[in-house]
Amino acid sequence: MLSGKNILLGITGGIAAYKTTFLVRLLIKAGANVKVILTESASSFVSPLTLATLSKNPVVSSFVKTEEHTTDWNNHVEMGLWADLMLVAPATANTLSKMANGSCDNLLLATYLSAKCPVFFAPAMDLDMYKHESTKVSFEKLTAFGNIMIPATSGELASGLHGEGRMAEPEDIVAFVSDYLSKGLPLSGKKVLITAGPTYEAIDPVRFVGNHSTGLMGFELAEAAADLGAHVVLVSGPSHLTTKNGNIDLKRVVSADEMYAASHEVYDEVDVAICAAAVADYRPKTVADQKIKKSDSELSIALTKNKDILFSLGAKKKKQFLVGFALETENEEANAKGKLQRKNLDAIVLNSLNDPGAGFGTKTNKIRFIDKNLTIKTFELKTKAEVASDIWNEIIPRIHA
Repeated sequence: MLSGKNILLGITGGIAAYKTTFLVRLLIKAGANVKVILTESASSFVSPLTLATLSKNPVVSSFVKTEEHTTDWNNHVEMGLWADLMLVAPATANTLSKMANGSCDNLLLATYLSAKCPVFFAPAMDLDMYKHESTKVSFEKLTAFGNIMIPATSGELASGLHGEGRMAEPEDIVAFVSDYLSKGLPLSGKKVLITAGPTYEAIDPVRFVGNHSTGLMGFELAEAAADLGAHVVLVSGPSHLTTKNGNIDLKRVVSADEMYAASHEVYDEVDVAICAAAVADYRPKTVADQKIKKSDSELSIALTKNKDILFSLGAKKKKQFLVGFALETENEEANAKGKLQRKNLDAIVLNSLNDPGAGFGTKTNKIRFIDKNLTIKTFELKTKAEVASDIWNEIIPRIHA
């Protein structure tokens, strides 16, 4: 949810400001671009240099830039327009009161009043302050303005008291914002399983049976699903690719047996499963303990069939919308339709090695989407990211029908 988002973090002068170093790191890890505004008192609790290093952006705290021989200024309107969302954490009682009543005596408040984006605030103060009627009025006003409150938690406070008023932990703030942004998205609340990449079936400690799949199609499907609000479990065979979205749980495997186990481990919990992996159909019947040495001019390796992951998922399917892939070279549509019906799928994505730019090792793909009613929709050659969007555009109406 936060990948690629511009987040403006306003830090005010409370002891909880020390936690914002961790908060900035988590936001950056989630793929966000972060800029920080400090109030004057906040710099007593957390170092601007630390925040600038972590955010990879200058930290600002006043209207006038403080560099020597400069007359430049920090444009609060520009910062407010840059942000996709603004987060004030910690939000002290003083700042909350000013926000609620339109006071504008520092750069943070001026930027808040200029922001056109959603504004989240995470209160942090002592127990009596948090419970005070004036603070409750600030909360009510701010939420009535459309701001989103991240509730404080109970715990040990700076005063030594124990009670409500402790700022939410950084990981909980990130989760709260992510969950809020996911509401209303087509896959919000859905759990998705995607398999990707090849499997390697060992011959000996250094050799294997495999294929040329890079996993790119499956990874793009996972990124697209996460951007649409889903929690994704991505089971990938050997691949150099990594994920960017915090809503993706990447499980790396090597062999078909490992992919089978990892897929079945979560299958009962998912709403949609897409098997995009190029799973080896066979594996060596016997795996040598030591590297096989060159001796005879020929070498024969007996192969045995792997478990059919897609067939096994189709056999135990209940609520899941199950999608397979078919890479064909001849009798393409007939073979794909047969696979769809034989494996109890809801849809199958057909691509052909006869189409230039499709298949393994390319950044593009050309597909035909076939549903269980044997309705076929053909797409032109596109990047695999665009193909992933097309596939989800076909799946989403069907799971909401």
